[in-house]
Amino acid sequence: MFESIPEQYIIAGAFIVSLFISIFSIPSIVKVAERKHLFDEPGDRAVHTMSTPTLGGLAIFSGLTVSSLFFSDMTEIPELKFIIAGIIILFFVGIKDDILIIAPLTKLTGQVLVTFIIVFFSDLQITNLHGFFDITDIPQFIGIPLTIFIFLVVINGFNLIDGIDGLSASIGVVVACTLGVWFYLTEEYQYAILSASVAGALFGFLRYNVFSKKNKIFMGDTGSLILGLIISVLIIKFNEKNIVHNFDYAKYGAPVISIAVLIVPLYDTLRVMFIRFFQKKPLFKPDKQHIHHTFIQLGLSHKQAVLILVLINILFCIAAMYLHNKMGIRRLLLMFLLASMIIFYVPELIKMKKRK
Repeated sequence: MFESIPEQYIIAGAFIVSLFISIFSIPSIVKVAERKHLFDEPGDRAVHTMSTPTLGGLAIFSGLTVSSLFFSDMTEIPELKFIIAGIIILFFVGIKDDILIIAPLTKLTGQVLVTFIIVFFSDLQITNLHGFFDITDIPQFIGIPLTIFIFLVVINGFNLIDGIDGLSASIGVVVACTLGVWFYLTEEYQYAILSASVAGALFGFLRYNVFSKKNKIFMGDTGSLILGLIISVLIIKFNEKNIVHNFDYAKYGAPVISIAVLIVPLYDTLRVMFIRFFQKKPLFKPDKQHIHHTFIQLGLSHKQAVLILVLINILFCIAAMYLHNKMGIRRLLLMFLLASMIIFYVPELIKMKKRK
């Protein structure tokens, strides 16, 4: 249908359609939420002070699915049908959790089911470690569990950082735009369309989540779970595309670049899980020990905290894309791990000094 149209226009079209669907659907969603009293109420764990609808994931789901299905060429991305199937399943899991609240184990079961569908029915799985620990090709009995683990970590990472206005969505925009530009430069246009679709939906959501008082809305689990799933898909494809380096813009050490691109959700998830484990608290029970809570406790506003964390993520993205061929994969990983530990320890250090 779009054979005669340049790829950049198709990608721009996917972004614009997704953006407008998200923007124009949210006011209606807010009205429905108000009439049915579907709010997230302020509480001990919450940092917001007003009852706010949590159905922003509806707009993200609508913009992403409609735009990607309309502009994608299914003959060039046959795995898209399995990705959309996974999105729909997580949509219902998230909606139920946003409205009724479900047990963490039930939510995890839905994530595992979705991951199995995508991994087993498409070719989206890790097959190579890019020389990490001198390992390249790996068999399926290792690659499949590793891929499932990556999906679960990234999905829950975006779910966990969705604690203040705009953070999860803004990091999602950074990751989607970074990988989307790379997919476009390497002529992986179908994945560039998918990246543009999710970026457009997130921009539309941010318009109301961060900058609106009348129609303010939260992403909810519906949005964060879907966002984590799509970002996982883009990351897996990025790693598999970079197994060989016989094309322009090929990246060495793709696994480390992936960690750097996702540094905020990955580091915060790992940090919080360690804290909860050593404090003998349930690993999936919400609390206020996330890095964004630390910034809020230091007196920063939501927007200031989000801006700082987004800038940190952008700096890691730029550094990873620039340094990928300057040093070995293990040295690059060590550098990013040390840098993240130092950077994210600074606000904790300031908080401890203020307490004293």
